[in-house]
Amino acid sequence: MDGPGSDSALRSLAEVEEMAEEVLATRQQIVALDQKRNQNREALRALSKELAGTEKVQVCFGSMFVQLPHAQTKDMLQRDQELLDKEIASLREELKVKVGHLLEAQGKPELKGYSLKPLSGEETWFIKKVLDG
Repeated sequence: MDGPGSDSALRSLAEVEEMAEEVLATRQQIVALDQKRNQNREALRALSKELAGTEKVQVCFGSMFVQLPHAQTKDMLQRDQELLDKEIASLREELKVKVGHLLEAQGKPELKGYSLKPLSGEETWFIKKVLDG
């Protein structure tokens, strides 16, 4: 029962388990960053709608509130939003690679269409133009 075959099977199972944990950790990171992105979106909307006439706004940093100029706060939130978008996109690409490696390690076939990318605005416009004649 204890032979070279069982050792290699245990090692491969441990590798698969480690890969699965990495996939889950990356997915959890994406969810956390997406929640922060949604909070930023809500804050930006509040700044543009409800607090549009105010010169200074109160911003919560951790457990403390700081009063900052309206324009500076809006710029800061927009930059943070852009960074979050880039980080989420990067993690999603990384997740695709990790899932591919996990499936390969499990001996399962590659997911069809999993690595597709959406059309850009220019490509969509061109396709509509061709289809409309």
